[in-house]
Amino acid sequence: MWTLQTPPCLPVPSCSYRPISIAFRPSKPKPSNNYNDSIQSFCQKGQLKEALQLLFHEPNPTQRTYELLILSCSHKRSLSDALTVHRKLIDDGFEQDPFLATKLINMFSDLDSIDRVRQVFDKTFNRTIFLWNAFFRALTLAGHGIEVLDFYTHMNRIGIPSDRFTYTYVLKACVASESLVSLLPKGKEIHCHILRHGYERHLHIMTTLIDVYARFGCVGSASCVFSQMPQKNLVSWSAMLACYAKNGKPLDALELFREMMSNALLPNSVTMVSVLQACAALAALEQGKILHGYILRKGLDSILPVLSALVTMYAKCGALELGRRVFDQMGKRDVVAWNSMISSYGLYGFGAKSIEIFREMIRHGVSPSPISFVSVLGACSHAGLVAEGKQLFDSMSKEHKIYPSVEHYACMVDLLGRANQLEEAAIIIQDMRIEPGPKVWGSLLGSCRIHCNVDLAERASRRLFELEPTNAGNYVLLADIYAEARMWDKVKQVKKLLEAKGLRKVSGCSWIEVKRKIYSLQSVDEINMQIEQIHALVLKLSMEMKQNGYVPDTRIVLYDLEEEEKERILLGHSEKLAVAFGLINSSKGETIRISKNLRLCEDCHSFTKLISKYTNREILVRDINRFHHFRNGVCSCGDYW
Repeated sequence: MWTLQTPPCLPVPSCSYRPISIAFRPSKPKPSNNYNDSIQSFCQKGQLKEALQLLFHEPNPTQRTYELLILSCSHKRSLSDALTVHRKLIDDGFEQDPFLATKLINMFSDLDSIDRVRQVFDKTFNRTIFLWNAFFRALTLAGHGIEVLDFYTHMNRIGIPSDRFTYTYVLKACVASESLVSLLPKGKEIHCHILRHGYERHLHIMTTLIDVYARFGCVGSASCVFSQMPQKNLVSWSAMLACYAKNGKPLDALELFREMMSNALLPNSVTMVSVLQACAALAALEQGKILHGYILRKGLDSILPVLSALVTMYAKCGALELGRRVFDQMGKRDVVAWNSMISSYGLYGFGAKSIEIFREMIRHGVSPSPISFVSVLGACSHAGLVAEGKQLFDSMSKEHKIYPSVEHYACMVDLLGRANQLEEAAIIIQDMRIEPGPKVWGSLLGSCRIHCNVDLAERASRRLFELEPTNAGNYVLLADIYAEARMWDKVKQVKKLLEAKGLRKVSGCSWIEVKRKIYSLQSVDEINMQIEQIHALVLKLSMEMKQNGYVPDTRIVLYDLEEEEKERILLGHSEKLAVAFGLINSSKGETIRISKNLRLCEDCHSFTKLISKYTNREILVRDINRFHHFRNGVCSCGDYW
């Protein structure tokens, strides 16, 4: 962090200050123009070297000459030439020209030289709003969001009014930082500033605000902003679609897409990516196929992000072979496309295949990204490939110069934890070179849930309660562990904590697509018209399967009740209801495809395995961790998930 330097010779602006654009002119004789025109001409033709050679023969370069030289350095991506121009500009007395200072900041930002950006800003005293905005943009693009917000506070304090660009950059700054502290309150504060100064009708600002709320998971706030916008364009519709798709509201995303289409707005590639993500979340294969047809008709099948989203959609809908076909037919593949394929195989537990695709990507000359390692390490975790995961983790920095982030450490903790190497997972956290965040501690707590390690679970949950005080899932996981250990007094204590904080457990919800329509079923579902028939079938199947070896796993029930009452609670789980709904409403022999918003519980896993054998049906269930393909009483995960 660095501090703002205010020159002692200038007074601090009052609240009535209004910035004006100052066209600074150094006190020099009238320019000779002997070489200025030639320098400018060379710049416009992309001949930067020739322009620089003439620059040192021109005694009086003009502001326009320096502007074009700065733009040329950006276009050529030449930091050495940029530094030459900057030094000459200072020598010629243009250091305090706010117009050129703004251009310099943009140039150094484009050249990823954030220290030079700070230097230019710090040494320019006649600061216009354009200069401030360029500075905010540069810091935001560099990921220094907190720094932007600190300067924004200072700017307000000295009375410089914001414009539409300022609000856009400071909003983006709220999500441009890796801070462990949520910047949502700051985003809400800026929202108030926007309303107070009458910018609520500005389309671009409000669309950016939707993006900010979406990133923080505030779907209700984003929806409120969207509904109150007097005008909407394709970008704002797409932003709201993405908000729903990425925050567990896939049905709302598809409904909004239909509404958008009814308003005669044609989706672009960005829109299609979000809609495909919604289909993937719902395992809505038929809906996804319809979208694929639309993509082909509209010529969007040459756009890499759309094709990558198609690969992921097919994989998450239980049609991995169709996703692989899309991948194989791609004329060109970027790292995102390779990542989609790597993560798709990992989703099915095919860890060795994911590693093979990862290595094939490198052989094709595509450098792995940080997400590539998240994908392949996640695949190792789902397949129990501990040694392979360790080797890949070590290769990140040694071979690919990628230093592990929180996500990579979380993958390693998950990999070791699932394999019941919990102590080693705890050592990794202890030795981390960066501060472990909620993802890391959450991975440890999830592993403790699998192996019922109470001591480590308490340690992990203490940190999670500090980092995520309003995340009910962490409390529920700890209560699950206490319940399995039959520590009922501890379970009660956790429940009291939940109640005291006003937190509620996320209800289990499952989605199923039948005859191109999507249905949702919840653990407590009184909306579905067939609910009595569904419950009756679940009870019937349960009774019949008990005669074939099914024993309800009541350990997961968080209540100290009689076994019969616990079994009744288990029968109401959303995935069981979805399976029954599929059996009732689909044709004999048809594959049942279900997606769930939580981890598949052990009892539902055992139940569905027997159902697949008893009814001679293939059942695909995708939970938040991976795919489960049930067939003839066996699951593809090998009971490791």
